[in-house]
Amino acid sequence: MHVEWHVEDAVVASVAAAAARAVPGVARLEPGMAGLVRGWGRSRWQQAKGLAPAPADGVGVRRAGHDVEVWVGIATRAGAQAAAVARAVQREVRARLALDTGVEPGRVSVTVLDVVR
Repeated sequence: MHVEWHVEDAVVASVAAAAARAVPGVARLEPGMAGLVRGWGRSRWQQAKGLAPAPADGVGVRRAGHDVEVWVGIATRAGAQAAAVARAVQREVRARLALDTGVEPGRVSVTVLDVVR
């Protein structure tokens, strides 16, 4: 018996967002300008379908066939080394997606968009 499964992008984004928020040194997720537009579109689509929006602002997911790319925009806390926090976010997002969804992204990109004092 062949079983095929698919995890929706909104679920991937929500799991990635939760993983990123849990990393020490992350103050919040930052959507950036493109993320604001994507988030608005996603929330409108979810409202039209009667779904509760998944908390994923600041996270984007792109698919090309079976390849999945995830990007995360973050604000770090003052005093935290931004590059180290970004690397920790990459590791945590990759690990949580594999564990919680079975999705193994080919690429996890993290952009530090702000530092919170």
